[in-house]
Amino acid sequence: MTLLDQHSVHGAPALPADAIPALLAQVPGWQPVDGVIAREFTFRDYRETIAFVNAVAWLAEGENHHPDLTVAYRRCTVACTTHSAGGALSLNDFICAAKIDALYAQRAGA
Repeated sequence: MTLLDQHSVHGAPALPADAIPALLAQVPGWQPVDGVIAREFTFRDYRETIAFVNAVAWLAEGENHHPDLTVAYRRCTVACTTHSAGGALSLNDFICAAKIDALYAQRAGA
């Protein structure tokens, strides 16, 4: 089952460090940074950026897993971690990263 086929689960445990590289390989562009996985997404203009932010917000609500978003005029940085796992990475972070990548790929027929 791919990451896109899965859903976040409440109380997901922290992943062991040796599981993270294989999961990162499934979400190209995401980088581990200070206990999170993060990726910067770029857009043509502010309106497109905000449309993406809103889509991510809806996705996050549906998954009950909420990333941190840093929004600028033509870019948005998304950072995922699992607060209920003590701020560590869980499978939920990689599931959401894959789904966020799919949203980004769908924008304006990209």
